[in-house]
Amino acid sequence: MRLVYFITHPDVVIDPAVPVPQWSLSERGKERMKALLTKPWMPTIGSVYCSTEQKAMDGAKILADYLGLAYEMVKDLGEIDRSSTGYLPHDQHAATAHKFFAYPDRSILGWETAQAAQQSIVKALDSLVEKDKGSLNIALVSHGAVATLYLCHLKGRQISEKEGQPGASGGNYYCFEAKSKSLLHGWQQIDG
Repeated sequence: MRLVYFITHPDVVIDPAVPVPQWSLSERGKERMKALLTKPWMPTIGSVYCSTEQKAMDGAKILADYLGLAYEMVKDLGEIDRSSTGYLPHDQHAATAHKFFAYPDRSILGWETAQAAQQSIVKALDSLVEKDKGSLNIALVSHGAVATLYLCHLKGRQISEKEGQPGASGGNYYCFEAKSKSLLHGWQQIDG
């Protein structure tokens, strides 16, 4: 049985002057990713993939360096398209994200719709797993909203932020079986 661990990047350096895709992991985020290296399943990972955003690449690099692997960037593992607004202050971002999940067939402030984003991530993940010819488990480092959309798909549930990761600073993961897409467990903290 081959497993996929879907990991969300933890804490980032928030800088309104820097485009969001270029934000990096904070020192706390890096330390939290390093805590993930102690998980008993970590040596079973044979492939590491991430989005093309810096914070996900930072997380993937920590995993890949530890495992002696290269990581592969996959554009379609990227965050939902929020380029219409760019950076939003925390409260405004939270309100917009709430509407994104509450009205999945509508574009909120020009953001990609949740339905379109979910279709994209499902297609990308299914393709990635099919093309990966290794025999070991797979680690994906991506983003909270993306992971939530895929988790809704795995559970066969409507898009809902109720399926979102716990906490406010990312750094969680869930695990599913690669072939059957059966969820083995829900959200767990990377440093828990």
